[in-house]
Amino acid sequence: MKTYRRRLALTAMTVGVVGAVMFGGRMVERVSAVAKDTYDNIETFTDVLALVQKNYVDEVSTKQLIDGAITGMLSALDPHSAYLNPEMYKELQVDTRGTFGGLGIEITLRNGLLTVVSPIEDTPAFRAGVKAGDQIIKINDAFTKDMTLVDAVKRMRGPKGTTIHLTLHREGKPGLIQLTLTREVIRIQSVKFRTLEKGYGYVRITQFQEHTDDDLERGLKTLAKESGGRLSGLVLDLRNDPGGLLTQAVRVSDEFLDSGLIVYTDGRLESQKQKYFAHKQGSHIDFPMIVLVNGGTASASEIVAGALQDHKRALVLGEQTFGKGSVQTILPIDDNAALRLTTARYYTPSGRSIQALGITPDVVMPTVIPVAAGSERRFPMVREENLPGHLKGPAQPQQNGEENAPQEVEPPSPESDQPAAEGGDEISKDPQLHRALELLKSWNVFKTVVAQRQ
Repeated sequence: MKTYRRRLALTAMTVGVVGAVMFGGRMVERVSAVAKDTYDNIETFTDVLALVQKNYVDEVSTKQLIDGAITGMLSALDPHSAYLNPEMYKELQVDTRGTFGGLGIEITLRNGLLTVVSPIEDTPAFRAGVKAGDQIIKINDAFTKDMTLVDAVKRMRGPKGTTIHLTLHREGKPGLIQLTLTREVIRIQSVKFRTLEKGYGYVRITQFQEHTDDDLERGLKTLAKESGGRLSGLVLDLRNDPGGLLTQAVRVSDEFLDSGLIVYTDGRLESQKQKYFAHKQGSHIDFPMIVLVNGGTASASEIVAGALQDHKRALVLGEQTFGKGSVQTILPIDDNAALRLTTARYYTPSGRSIQALGITPDVVMPTVIPVAAGSERRFPMVREENLPGHLKGPAQPQQNGEENAPQEVEPPSPESDQPAAEGGDEISKDPQLHRALELLKSWNVFKTVVAQRQ
């Protein structure tokens, strides 16, 4: 069998070499070397596959080994490329639609531990008091050590009305936290909005899903109606927005721009070199804006913040953003599986690459979490540059396989992590939102004074 494979590979290699002869001797040598290297490595892979199947303690299927090999191949590229088996591919499609049965927890693996990124508002997890940073030790009776994200999500999702037990560890809390939650149908509300004061609106985008642009348009019309037909200013809150669909980031940006480049992507293939432009029709450009960002503002939300900042359409306020400036393409393959492959980097209209750098706010305003009178607490915030194997930014040196240490920054406070309820007292508990509102009001006062003097 091995001899047959070698002949087959050599035949394919010969075709490549013959084709290259027409372009000169140097091309012959280069193609031959590439083909030989590819063949040698594939032969090694098939040898290992055969050895494992023959000698492993339990019988293992070829599909299982191939799936594992593909997973390892993709994980060796960057943190965002991955093999999506049928279950994972289905989960991805569910996430973009924004409806599923479960608890309402966004999770990740951090230092090998299943960790809560954030609970989703108005869900069983949120109401039970699950907090960002909680480590999930057990799901029912199953310990989560070495559990994959896919397996963890699968265990936590389920039919409405069924119960589940979680064991959590929270920094600073003695012992473990035991919770029993009842699953519900989780509907992620992509866009939330309300009036801060008469004339001043607030829109929060939690993530970019299939209909985010339509929900945003409805929200803006409602806010304008509540303000007597016209807004005097708008706060767009993108804090802790992990991103989502690139097309929706473009459409959301287009809502606030009437012309010019929104974002462009650049990859190895011509099909990956795309430019996205704003259109005048339906644009909302007659009021000032402030965009709130923090270390959890990532990907699609960074596209929006960067576009509005470059066009000087909005003032960006808050903390340095996450720094995910790469584009992933979903490439379906057999058996309802797919590859999520990093295919391009994206750039803001002025040509900035956000990859591993993020968006720097115009007004830097960290969030402080009070612990006791006269003191405050800082936590390490993980960003793109801290992820092992991340794509390098334009000014970032090679890391020789080592990740950067997380920066000591403040995470959003419990009050600012979620949109505040209506009312001045609640707004004052969110310093960044309060500052944004004051800046919008000051801007309108300034414009009025200038107009009167002219």
